[in-house]
Amino acid sequence: MAQKAAKQQAARNTAILKRTHLISLAITTFFVLLRLLLFRASCTRATYVLYGFLSAPAFAIEFWFERIGRPVTAPNGELKKSGEDLEAKGLTDFMWDILYWTWGCTVCATTLGDKAWWGYIVVPLYSAWLGWTTFGGMRKGMAGMAGGDAGADNSSGAMSNRQKKQEKRGGQKTQYR
Repeated sequence: MAQKAAKQQAARNTAILKRTHLISLAITTFFVLLRLLLFRASCTRATYVLYGFLSAPAFAIEFWFERIGRPVTAPNGELKKSGEDLEAKGLTDFMWDILYWTWGCTVCATTLGDKAWWGYIVVPLYSAWLGWTTFGGMRKGMAGMAGGDAGADNSSGAMSNRQKKQEKRGGQKTQYR
């Protein structure tokens, strides 16, 4: 049972990549067939240009996931590299969000028309909101390090509840060295 975790990671990544590629293929086929067969009158060259341009981030993310997540095996079948965790938090999670949103916009554009691509504007807005909240959180966290108001906050903010109760009863004052 050597490398059990690596083998499990490789199996998970393979299944995730297979599912992702199949969903992407199904959505692309759905778009092309429905546009050519049902909505032929509204299907123009601009429709396919919009599809190509706005689906490019999803295809790039899929390619990236394929690069980092696909397990590598030796010619004898031994696992060389299990691939990065495709269920990781952080940037990978954000990339999955973009992929899912692109698929949703593609399905909406297929059924509702080219104006549904305007829903894709949510991605940069979401990115800006995430950046702003991250920066705001860092700014609040770093405010205490500036040292501007350290003296006033030190008298009661650094004490535990037990120390506060003792001082309230008039007992022994806490001394800081």
